[in-house]
Amino acid sequence: MKMPVTDPGVIARREQLATGLRAIVGAEWVISEESERAPYQCDGITAYMAMPLLVVLPASTDEIRRVLLFCKENGVKIVPRGSGTSLSGGALPVEDGILLGTARLCNILDVNPTERIARVQPGARNITVSEAASPHGLCYMPDPSSQIISTIGGNVAENAGGVHCLKYGVTSNHILGLEAVLMNGDVIHLGGNYLGAADGSLDLIGVLTGSEGLLAVITEITVRLVPKPETARVLSMSFPSVDTACHCVGAIIGSGIIPAGLEFMDRKVLDAVAPLIQETFDASTAALLICELDGCKSEVDALVQSVTAIAQKEGAIEVRASNSDAERERIWRSRKLAFAAIGKICRDYYCTDGTIPRNRLPDVLAKMAEFSKKYGLDYANCFHAGDGNLHPIIMYDSRKPGDLEKAEEFGADVLRTCVDVGGVLSGEHGIGVEKRDLMTHQFTTTDLEQQQTLRCAFDPTELLNPGKMFPTPCRCAEFGRMHVHNGQLRFPDVPRF
Repeated sequence: MKMPVTDPGVIARREQLATGLRAIVGAEWVISEESERAPYQCDGITAYMAMPLLVVLPASTDEIRRVLLFCKENGVKIVPRGSGTSLSGGALPVEDGILLGTARLCNILDVNPTERIARVQPGARNITVSEAASPHGLCYMPDPSSQIISTIGGNVAENAGGVHCLKYGVTSNHILGLEAVLMNGDVIHLGGNYLGAADGSLDLIGVLTGSEGLLAVITEITVRLVPKPETARVLSMSFPSVDTACHCVGAIIGSGIIPAGLEFMDRKVLDAVAPLIQETFDASTAALLICELDGCKSEVDALVQSVTAIAQKEGAIEVRASNSDAERERIWRSRKLAFAAIGKICRDYYCTDGTIPRNRLPDVLAKMAEFSKKYGLDYANCFHAGDGNLHPIIMYDSRKPGDLEKAEEFGADVLRTCVDVGGVLSGEHGIGVEKRDLMTHQFTTTDLEQQQTLRCAFDPTELLNPGKMFPTPCRCAEFGRMHVHNGQLRFPDVPRF
């Protein structure tokens, strides 16, 4: 995994740069001691690490603006970071660049129940938005598994998903307005404080959402709030094979029912979580689906009956439905503990994400079994089945030479397969460094050049989050070149403005 060439000249100026940055954000908010920078060496992918040149923690939009201008003037790279929960290496530092953390910009600025919006700073944790909206009977629906720690700014950068995004949509479906700082110090405001505020203008909110910190540093977000469902019930459905569980997913969606969430766990995950939840699963169970249905009580009760009938028709061994919030939480607990439980049965694991058409679930899961034999590594599956967003958990031992590389190749084969069956490289984790070198498998050279041209329009310096997303450098200076021959441009008779 290659990163941009490190500039030793910038590293040699560490103390000089630290002095300049302290004048902007305050002495205590620039971290220069190596022992204090060490916790920032990686994000959620601990296999990749780099010591940042400095860690800078601004407390306002103006401080971020001044930090970006300072870095531009000094040719210093910048890696924005929220809580560091990225699973694609999106917040991986570079050794000759600063890590710009948003931890101090963590406030809920306003909750407006009339307009059903909240204005939040980028360092606000996802869960705190729903907590602030709850007294008004509202909530913020995008709920990644890391919601108790991941930040809204990071969610916007990666266009995060979550369990309830099958019915309610991912982060991009809930963003109404953004404030962001460009590399030249400009502060831009997009959209506004009401639904439709960005209508009639270029969809720059859509451009920034999911841009992984390559275009701008987001400093404020206006999110859409929705009413908390009146009723929610959960079904736990066990199946004798992975194929029957996958076919049931298609049957539920094909019937016209869109669950709030529809999750898949295989036998290995069930065996791992069983001791933690003090529950045993039927020995004939090969896969489990968890299906949440929400709405008004009469609607939910009817949907529970319909989904139960579908599951039984598809060969379910057992179907259990929650009848109280406590039962609902107990059923969900197995899914919420899945990744922690896997961590107890293997030394290391690597989790990637790709998204495929639902009808190809059996095919792709069968391919995973082949890849497991090919690389000699075990794996487990726990994923968002309703929208085909896979999260294969590949187990390896970092102490064994070559094991990490095999795990990476295993994951790469899964992602290439996702694209080959009509899917995409990522559903919610983003590209970062993890999937960067696979971008050419999904996009043509022309596609990537167009994306890089857009990047250069926002950051011609290429100082924002370098080495991420694109497999080759952008070379922004080349995109603006003109060809002059014998003192004349091409087509000299064409008017130029």
